[in-house]
Amino acid sequence: MSEAQKYVWKGAIPLQIHLHESEVTTLPPPPPALVLAPRIGYLPLLISLLKPHFSATLPPGVDTIWFEYKGLHLKWYIPTGVLFDLLCMEPERPWNLTVHFRGYPSNLLLPCEGEDSVKWSFINSLKEAAYVITGNCKNIMNMSQTDQVDLWGSVLNGNLESYSRVSSKLKLETFEDEYTENVDSASTKSQQSTGDAEAVGQVKTSRIPVRLYLWAVNEDFDDFEDAPVIDNWDKVSYINRPVEIHKEDGKYFSLNDAVKRLLPEYFPESSFGNEGDASINQSAGEEGENSCDPESSSHTVEIAEIKCVRIQGIEPSLEVPFSWVVNNLMNPEYFLHMCVCLKVSEANALQ
Repeated sequence: MSEAQKYVWKGAIPLQIHLHESEVTTLPPPPPALVLAPRIGYLPLLISLLKPHFSATLPPGVDTIWFEYKGLHLKWYIPTGVLFDLLCMEPERPWNLTVHFRGYPSNLLLPCEGEDSVKWSFINSLKEAAYVITGNCKNIMNMSQTDQVDLWGSVLNGNLESYSRVSSKLKLETFEDEYTENVDSASTKSQQSTGDAEAVGQVKTSRIPVRLYLWAVNEDFDDFEDAPVIDNWDKVSYINRPVEIHKEDGKYFSLNDAVKRLLPEYFPESSFGNEGDASINQSAGEEGENSCDPESSSHTVEIAEIKCVRIQGIEPSLEVPFSWVVNNLMNPEYFLHMCVCLKVSEANALQ
């Protein structure tokens, strides 16, 4: 395991969580709860920390926990770190959220029955990732009950060593070890030239599972605090699409190449013959919620500017080898979650 992977697993978002005023039954109202939420975790898993803090003031009823941020209902199946990266372009620390224990908005959010729902959402994502990488999900389907429990427990507890031990049995490595070692070795050289970077070892042809959260804006901005606010999920395209990597002409495949290959609707001149790159097409809409798919747009955007690519709380250089990003910043379910903001002309913006 790399140092970067260790940092990813230790990553946490400081939260200041307020109980919604409609559920406060005591005076004075309870103070907000201060929590460190793991980046790779999910908001509903915080109930064991939040329920004791707010239990004395809750009205009678059955607990159905859900969260909102500035009036926006938060999708529980998106990792906490991804939600933060997407909704807080200018990072807010602590991140102020509102929690509800009553009145679950089942017309807006998928049902969530606590930890079990989160666990099976995670396992299903793991199956999808395995299918993209290997063409089947037999290794996931054939996991022993003990391995399933240990794998999920390692995610819950942020135990990278335990996770690595169990996940290695799934044989879902996406790149040959030699390539990763060469990239790690090269990255330690402060004076690496472009020529050296292009000479990094051979990459294995691989299909990489990617979940891309695309936010297209019309207005230009130089500072994230001036960026338009995401106040509606209709402003975000949730794209499940694999990236197939080929090394061409001795050049490495960069993060910039990956973004443009993922979004041929915006960068048609950068498409690399995606006949074999069939999209999974599991948008948020197919999970029972509304989403907009760029492929359904009748417009082809010829020019788009990449304003930001944020992964695991960092904004990597677009020239970094995509292999390094995949091997070090992937989430435990083997998906790479990428938050991308594009500046496009108003005529070609997503509707």
